[in-house]
This record gives sequence, structure tokens and C-alpha cells, in this order.
Amino acid sequence: MWFSRKQVEKDGNGGVVRTGTPALPEELAPAPAAATKVAKKTTTKRRGDVAEAVARQHLIRHGLALVENNYRTPGRGGGEIDLVMRDRDGTLVFVEVRQRSGETHGGAGASISPAKQRRIIFAAQLYIMKFASPPPCRFDVVLVQGEGAGVRLEWLKAAFDASA
Repeated sequence: MWFSRKQVEKDGNGGVVRTGTPALPEELAPAPAAATKVAKKTTTKRRGDVAEAVARQHLIRHGLALVENNYRTPGRGGGEIDLVMRDRDGTLVFVEVRQRSGETHGGAGASISPAKQRRIIFAAQLYIMKFASPPPCRFDVVLVQGEGAGVRLEWLKAAFDASA
């Protein structure tokens, strides 16, 4: 076990007492870049959570009712649906929220690939299996572009369908 100097003290009998948690030797310690990467992921996650909250409030103001947040399919290899909402006419609306701080790489809309659409459709199919008589469904996308006071929101109704 490795201990830092602050963790090694002498006892009253001339022996050595180790206190605290073992320290990693320098060659095994995580690089500063790894710590930066973790902080960046946390910030990205936080931005995504804020974008989902903004989108949810926007949809509620426009008459949709929240059914479920962040529905995840059971098991591995499934998908996730950011928001499951119900429209006034009874349509079940599966909403994907995409957030980008800038227009690079095509902005928020460009990040919804055909593969991503397939994962959302798969998750929606599993979700509606719990209904004896499945309601009509729709796949919407809410694009959140920018940050802070410069946030722009775009709601794309029926952005794609299950035949995608």
C-alpha cells in the first residue's frame, strides 16, 4: 500500500502509524485531463437536463400533458425517450429533446440520425405494449439551440414516423 507523507506518523513508541486513505503512486494517479473530461460530462448532462425542463414547460404551455420523463427500455440495448406526453386529442407523443450550444456540426437538428430515430421508435414500441388498445402515436422533436438569454426553441411536430 502507498501512503502519502501526511498519512504516516510516528507513534509514542518509535513505531510508524499509517492514517487516512492509501494514496496512489504518481504513475497510477489519474491524469488532470481525465478530471476535466468528467467535469465536461457533468456540465453537458446538466445542460441536457435544463433543455428537457425548458422543452417540457413549453409543451405543457401548448396543451400537452406530461405522462412520463426519461422512459428507458428494460434491459440492455434498448433506448430512451426524453418525454412521453399526451396531446389534447389523446395522441401519445414521444418527444426527443436535442440541445446544442452552437450551430457547429449542423446544430441540434443534425444530431438526430436515422439510428437514433430507430432507437426511439423501438423504445416507443415497447412502451405502447402496456396498452390493451394502443392510442395513436406521434414522434416530435424539440430543438434547443444556444444558451442563457440566447436560447432558441423549435418544436417539430411529427418530425419522423415509425416507418423510418
